[in-house]
Amino acid sequence: MNMVAEWFQRRIANRQLVILILVMASIGIVIYLAGNILAPVMAAVVIAYLLQGVINRLTAQSVPSTIAFWLVFIAAIALSAALTFGLLPLLVTEISEMLRHIPEMMSGARRVLDQLPDRYPDLITVKQVNGLSSDITNQILQLGQRLVSYSVTSAVTALTLMVYLILVPFLVFFMVKDKDLIIDWLLQFLPDDRSLTNEVWRDVNHLIDRYIQGKIWEIAIVGAVTYAVFLILGLDYALLLAVATGISVVIPYIGATVVTVPVAFVAYYEFGWSLLMLYTVGSYLVIQALDGNLLVPILFGEVVNLHPVAIIVAVLFFGGIWGFWGVFFAIPLATVIHAVITAWPDLAEVEQDGADLSSRDNVDQS
Repeated sequence: MNMVAEWFQRRIANRQLVILILVMASIGIVIYLAGNILAPVMAAVVIAYLLQGVINRLTAQSVPSTIAFWLVFIAAIALSAALTFGLLPLLVTEISEMLRHIPEMMSGARRVLDQLPDRYPDLITVKQVNGLSSDITNQILQLGQRLVSYSVTSAVTALTLMVYLILVPFLVFFMVKDKDLIIDWLLQFLPDDRSLTNEVWRDVNHLIDRYIQGKIWEIAIVGAVTYAVFLILGLDYALLLAVATGISVVIPYIGATVVTVPVAFVAYYEFGWSLLMLYTVGSYLVIQALDGNLLVPILFGEVVNLHPVAIIVAVLFFGGIWGFWGVFFAIPLATVIHAVITAWPDLAEVEQDGADLSSRDNVDQS
């Protein structure tokens, strides 16, 4: 206990560390307590961050800041409208079509399960198949109940979505337009002596900027390539599965594993046990392998230098305390923590700072 107490005293002797810890703790408490309520604000912050990066690149090319702002904002609104009114209806159509064919798909899966005890009597029994079929049936019934419940609250959900569609662009507009005012307002709550916090923020700002822009490009490239491949193979619901594949890269490893199931399921339903099914699943796995081993190093370099175990732990931890948004922002949050740890001064620096502070106090008292 004495060692722990001495270590803690050495750490808190550095005022910079205390400020950094308080800032991090305050942000963590706000996210934990009001994460779901502030979800539109968080989404707006991410979008504003992305747009500001584009604006900075334009201003670096001698484009006036005001013109750069309006060009980027109008382009963002046009892209959002194209996605909302062009891509979204197609996705809704494919989702509705897939839901309509789910009972038929499940019947085919049940026929395959019924054949397993005859093919592999030493490994699988009829009782195990019946139990698995019962579990699948229960899951389908629960899914149906959730869909009915969703349809009952669809009016409220649609209203909430409409509010978000209006609210988020307004938030993004003012976050980008009045960025300096907002930052100055936030900084007034921090002490003037915050050099360590500023150093950590510079590192975090660089990492998050690269991460967000790289992730947008990764989603677009993976989704587009997957859609082209599935379209060539003639797979049904190619757009829906391509969008799911693109979004899956937000959650490394886990996302790719989850999306493998619907891709294989749809491929089997359409092609059966055939070369086309193998080509479909194989092409999906090749795309995921190229993404992880070629595209990610090109887009991110050493920006997201996190071990796979750290990524999975981050997804589980932040998802557990913050639900969907925790999973969505798990990697950025883990990247922030990694940046903080990297910028954290070593013990010798802390002890030296603490000694300097103590000596100054002694001189003042004398």
